[in-house]
Amino acid sequence: MSPAPGLLIAAPRSGSGKTTVVLGLQRALARRGLRVRGAKCGPDYIDPAFHAAATGAPSFNFDSFAMGRPLLNALVAQTAGDADIVIAEGSMGLFDGVRQETGRTGASADMAALFGWPVVLILDVSGHAQSAAAVALGCARFDPRITVAGVVLNKVASERHRRLVEDGMARIGLPVLGALTRNDALSLPERHLGLVQAGETDELDQRLERLADAVEAVIDIDQLVALGRPTQADAATAGTALPPPGQRIALASDRAFSFIYPHLLASWRAAGAEILPFSPLADEPPPQDGDVCWLPGGYPELHAGRIASAQRFLQGLRAFAQTRPVHGECGGYMVLGETLEDADGHVHRMAALLPVSTSYAKRKIHLGYRVAHLLHQGSLGQAGQRLIGHEFHYASVTRSDESREAAFAAIADAEGTDLGTAGHRIGQTTGSFFHLIATG
Repeated sequence: MSPAPGLLIAAPRSGSGKTTVVLGLQRALARRGLRVRGAKCGPDYIDPAFHAAATGAPSFNFDSFAMGRPLLNALVAQTAGDADIVIAEGSMGLFDGVRQETGRTGASADMAALFGWPVVLILDVSGHAQSAAAVALGCARFDPRITVAGVVLNKVASERHRRLVEDGMARIGLPVLGALTRNDALSLPERHLGLVQAGETDELDQRLERLADAVEAVIDIDQLVALGRPTQADAATAGTALPPPGQRIALASDRAFSFIYPHLLASWRAAGAEILPFSPLADEPPPQDGDVCWLPGGYPELHAGRIASAQRFLQGLRAFAQTRPVHGECGGYMVLGETLEDADGHVHRMAALLPVSTSYAKRKIHLGYRVAHLLHQGSLGQAGQRLIGHEFHYASVTRSDESREAAFAAIADAEGTDLGTAGHRIGQTTGSFFHLIATG
């Protein structure tokens, strides 16, 4: 079977309405009976869960910086091989990424270029009319590797406003596939790291149905789908994101611990590992038949009091760590620390397995790719193992053992700037603020 056609839905900048259009389009196509697969370009770990809810199928992240070509090709081929159409969502602006060689910038445009997907631009036209065409023309000409096939207008003020914008698009020869007026009722709830998680969004299925209705009412979906082109990925390519850290992985999974990349879980399962979910918020300890425990990121700062009172969980975690590896990412790392201060300034005792204390009351944004080299042998690899991940949080460190002996990894940013060390390692317990995407 040949790979499914695909489209990349992107925008010149963040906040243009990509996710609204993508989810509405995915659900509209799925309820027509098509096998739709979503994908997210870049390291966003929230949107794929919404794609999965809209389509009923898993959605992976594709990242041209963090993933080697074999892994990227394998993930794209798997996605396109299980679908009738792939609707991929860009992140930030179409060309926004890091300063690296062409094709490895992490920008959404790399995905369109590598896999032959035409781009549909979502244009927020509030505040301008014909000038929107100049923005679209710039996107169409900026990178000769890609094809901008059409535009969808968002936040159109009136019918007259739409005609003026379409006049500009006619001058540059880009088809307008549809136009949405401003409608706050279609917005999804947000918090400090982006959208409220799919699992926490009230009446999510009804919201998706309303988005699909809105998209079908104003966008020529048949014309848009006809713009798709076959995905240029080789199904025979094999690539591994990260070897399983154990055969039976006890995975914290609830509203406080949910940020783990779907491609990692799929990769671990494909390698024969078994995932054993448990809920710290329900005061469940790690399953004792697990041979490694993984605490992913999420929102522990919103549930710090509840976690601190979950003594079965904390005691079970400490007992687990005495004999088996435990790893925490971002929020999971904070819970492995000594204390966590919430937004109201209340300090809560955590697991005290790592020498770090954190605060959500003292906020500072930390954002960017991290290239790490392990300082010690452990469940994630030998000393020197190269890992690539991404950091995005607002927590501050209020106390930490800064010795290299207690550090987890040496890290640099995407441009190779030395950032010193990250995280901690005490015995078999490790943790850091960055979310692992793949081995280097």
